[in-house]
Amino acid sequence: QVRVAESGGGLVQPGGSLRLSCAASGSIFRIYDMGWYRQAPGRQRELVATSTSGGNTNYADSVKGRFTISRDNAKSTVYLQMNSLKPEDTAVYICNAVIRPMGILGGYDYWGQGTQVTVSS
Repeated sequence: QVRVAESGGGLVQPGGSLRLSCAASGSIFRIYDMGWYRQAPGRQRELVATSTSGGNTNYADSVKGRFTISRDNAKSTVYLQMNSLKPEDTAVYICNAVIRPMGILGGYDYWGQGTQVTVSS
């Protein structure tokens, strides 16, 4: 019953901003790493940004200086603030979290359904 779900995608003009949210829910013991991936048609899935439970972050070179990942551990939520958006940022953005469910040994990879971000004039 553990799940992650994204929200906040949509259509935005080049240079605009969007803020994506991803909330984990269910019977959770602990959330470890959380992050964002994206996949455009005909392209490999790309790691965009990650955040560890300790607050360390990592970004793809293509988004450094424009995107910011953050998390609210009390809300089991990770955010992706996207500024100065470019058409090449158009993709399905997918949330990923490593989660240990209650009563389960070890952590497992959970993926959201994805949210579409389209950057176009």
